[in-house]
Amino acid sequence: MKVWAICGDRWHPAATVRQGLGKLEENGFQFTVTERLEEFDAEQLNDYPIVMVCRSNSQSDKEKEFWMNEKVQQAFEHYVERGGSLLAVHAGTAGYKEAGVFRSLIGGAFVHHPEACTVTIHPDKQHPIAEGIEDFSVHDEHYFMEWEDPIADLIMTTVSEHGAQPGGWTRTYGRGRVCVLTPGHEAEVWTHPTYQKLLRNALYWCAQKGATESNA
Repeated sequence: MKVWAICGDRWHPAATVRQGLGKLEENGFQFTVTERLEEFDAEQLNDYPIVMVCRSNSQSDKEKEFWMNEKVQQAFEHYVERGGSLLAVHAGTAGYKEAGVFRSLIGGAFVHHPEACTVTIHPDKQHPIAEGIEDFSVHDEHYFMEWEDPIADLIMTTVSEHGAQPGGWTRTYGRGRVCVLTPGHEAEVWTHPTYQKLLRNALYWCAQKGATESNA
């Protein structure tokens, strides 16, 4: 299964995402990683059944403009509406408060985070992505979210000394699927065996396949 991963900004190095994705390639996923904005072409969205957004809506150093402009937002909306799958991980929720179309597409947006701390992830085992996954803790940025979709399905809750937050959810949009996972600032999160399982299950869900079917 081909997956396009868009990552890399001033706060979130693409190398961190690459570490996590490298461990997932053995599960039948082929990743194309784009980390330079000048190499991003929204017309290529339809070439991939799954697109991962792992970068914030920050301004590029060269162009001084936000990458997720109105045209790109509409391209993502049409992509999912027509049957594509979108997986937004950590930074893929940050900087999108004012990006109305994309924010509505993923069902919420990052608001703030305290200093990196111990974050415990409590999966909702009734969700297929979290099935069989036990609680685990990592050192990470604890993302506080504005979660705006009451009919979305919660995957997990993240808890730290600062409180509890929705840590991931899924929703449908048109014929497509959207999944959000908020942990993922540190490399130790991306490479954590249990988080790897969550990522793998999220990709399977986006591909509309179960883990057993995908391994067959």
